[in-house]
Amino acid sequence: MRRLVVLLAVALGGVAGCGVPLDSEPRAAQPMATAAATPSGGATPGTATERICLVRDSQLAPVPRRVTTPLSADAHLKLLLAGPTRAERNEGYTSALTGAPLVSGATQDGGLVTVETGSQDLGRADDVLVFGQVVCTLSSRLPVGAVAFVHDGSRLRVPRGDGSLTAGPLTIADYAGLLATE
Repeated sequence: MRRLVVLLAVALGGVAGCGVPLDSEPRAAQPMATAAATPSGGATPGTATERICLVRDSQLAPVPRRVTTPLSADAHLKLLLAGPTRAERNEGYTSALTGAPLVSGATQDGGLVTVETGSQDLGRADDVLVFGQVVCTLSSRLPVGAVAFVHDGSRLRVPRGDGSLTAGPLTIADYAGLLATE
């Protein structure tokens, strides 16, 4: 029992001496300086970070991008559609969206982003990386939890990461097997 009391006293003494001073009155929090991790300078300096998902080695690879202001869902989608920067291409990033007549816009309503497609002739199982890039990118937005694809107001059946088709909203979990692990 005595050892337990001594160990407890030592642990509490270590916490008390952790270097965080106690103030007698509340004080304003100071903003923390943060730096965005970017692939070898491939991003433009900005004040906000948005994540897009590119493809590297046939897997979805999240990449941070610095932007001047937080983006709308539609602008975030357009950032993805612009494809990888030169620096990102030099690091092996590509996009399955290149030349795809996939989207014409996106709207966000709470936790759901709806993507309007430019064609109803989508949803082949080999398009999985195309849809995975869009879902991975748009679900990185808070509070987005799901992405749905529509054409002329009707939900489309699109492939999940396992190749199965669904007309329901998709989440990043539907593409978990395609996410790069680094």
